[in-house]
Amino acid sequence: MGVRVVQTQGVRGLYNGLTASLTRQLTYSTTRFGVYEMLKSYLLPADGSPLPFHYKIIMGATGGFFGGIVGSPFDAINVRMQNDMKLPLELRRNYKHVVDGVLGYQKKIAFYEQAKQLLLGTGHFRDNTTTHFTSSFMAAVVATALTQPADVMKTRLQNAPSGTFSGFIPAFVRLGPHTILTFIFLEKLRILLPPKS
Repeated sequence: MGVRVVQTQGVRGLYNGLTASLTRQLTYSTTRFGVYEMLKSYLLPADGSPLPFHYKIIMGATGGFFGGIVGSPFDAINVRMQNDMKLPLELRRNYKHVVDGVLGYQKKIAFYEQAKQLLLGTGHFRDNTTTHFTSSFMAAVVATALTQPADVMKTRLQNAPSGTFSGFIPAFVRLGPHTILTFIFLEKLRILLPPKS
């Protein structure tokens, strides 16, 4: 796969989406760990005894949930940047980096604001929930129309016939060191920056 990417896109093709991937990881991880640590400090018993395991699972899931919300736009930009070369020229987004992608992603806000302005300009709408719903619905239709081709391709790739653990070794080679280093650095930060009592 790597050889094919280099042949078709050059060595830089191996790094498509790197800025979005790093930004996603930073926003996701800092939110995830921040929420976890905040909940831990709030729930930790006064006697200093450790929290039960099921609390840790709930705190981790809650941190992951909020991290997913924060990191999701960058994940979408990452996927778009990596899959752009597979699209016909007229459908490519051609994001140069994450900021370019964020600006592209922000078009939904622009469509929402424009739809709201147009609706209010008719004189039939007021600045209320009905107008907000209608404007956001219109923005969602435009956003869906713009992103549907890439999303269909992503889904088809994800649903390709393969085993559940197909590609486990390459995934672990990527995720293993990241996970190990993340927790080592987290523990070092805990030592350097102990919580205030």
